[in-house]
Amino acid sequence: MTGRLAAPARPGVARPAARPRGVGLGGVGLGVVRRLGTGLAVLWAAATASYVALLIAPGDTVDILVGDGADTPEIRAAIIKEWGLDRPEIVQYLAYLWRLLHGDLGRSYQLQRGVGEVLATQIAPTVQLTLAAAATGVTLAVVIALATAGRGRAARGVASAAELVAVSVPPFLIGIVLLAVFSFTLGWFPVSGAQGPPALVLPALALGLPIAGVLGQVLRGGLERALEQPFAVTARARGLTERALVARHALRHALIPAVTLAGWFTGTLLGGAVITEALFGRPGLGRVAMEAVTGRDMPVVMAVVLLSALVYVTISTLLDLAYRAIDPRIRG
Repeated sequence: MTGRLAAPARPGVARPAARPRGVGLGGVGLGVVRRLGTGLAVLWAAATASYVALLIAPGDTVDILVGDGADTPEIRAAIIKEWGLDRPEIVQYLAYLWRLLHGDLGRSYQLQRGVGEVLATQIAPTVQLTLAAAATGVTLAVVIALATAGRGRAARGVASAAELVAVSVPPFLIGIVLLAVFSFTLGWFPVSGAQGPPALVLPALALGLPIAGVLGQVLRGGLERALEQPFAVTARARGLTERALVARHALRHALIPAVTLAGWFTGTLLGGAVITEALFGRPGLGRVAMEAVTGRDMPVVMAVVLLSALVYVTISTLLDLAYRAIDPRIRG
């Protein structure tokens, strides 16, 4: 025989069981370190990309800072010295990163105020709008999915058609239709502004309906697959009603793919807020970003990019925790 015989096991010596990866405090700590490292890398990449955009943006920074004021060689020299524009670009980049580490986002070219102060005064309306839109989209998606999952073909067809329309139509067009019907025609809601809850209804619907369309499709598909699993058959055999089966068991299984989409609709909310706030005449970061891009106020644009990246990193971390809370099998 040419094959090599396996060595016999030593009697009385038991091999320790292999420890699953990620289990225990060491695995949890390593996962947290990796997540933090990834988040810092994303933030660094966003800061670097925004700084490169500042360098390659058309126009001269000194011209932007001078604006419509007096333009003399002395004034230009003073601006260059004040803003450190006479230093090498790599030195300016490192100084920019150092300021970011200390929470200094720079100063607005147009407003001549700290960028952090500018964002702080406008972030509350945007947070209010995005939270209301997210709540609207998730609530509509869950209600539609629970009402149509496992139902007749007609009900599912109507729901699918409505979801397809909500996904296909851009939020600004949905906003225009909502304004035309509920503000100009019926007069139920104000046309613009951010005074009181009524002014929040139409913008939240304009941003939330596309989210409801996508999440509704995913949730309904997940529910229907879950209701065909062996655990559902066992639960029915034990006398559990269909409604209780969906609420207690099937919905949890359907939430995993839906939660994965949270990162997608976070980007949808952040991007859609720019146009929605302008359409409905609302204050917020969207209008600030649009005015900053139009006026080439790059410190403000860079700060908005960094804030968006920070939101993505935070959401991805929370999703990691949500997976473990929804499905205990992932904890191992």
